[in-house]
Amino acid sequence: MIRPSGAAGFSGRSAPVASSRLTDAVAASLAIGSLSLCLIVTLTVLSIKISMAMPIPA
Repeated sequence: MIRPSGAAGFSGRSAPVASSRLTDAVAASLAIGSLSLCLIVTLTVLSIKISMAMPIPA
C-alpha cells in the first residue's frame, strides 16, 4: 500500500488556525499571568523570610 507524498504526518501545507489578534491576546494574557505569578511567589518568599526572622513570643 503506497501513500501519496503529502498525506503522511505534518508534511502538508499548514493552514492558519487563529487570527494574529487572538494570538497576540493569548500571548499578552500569558505574559500577565506569569508576571503576576512571579510577584506572588516573591511576596510569599519575602513574607516567610520576615516571619522567620521575628522572634517567637514566649
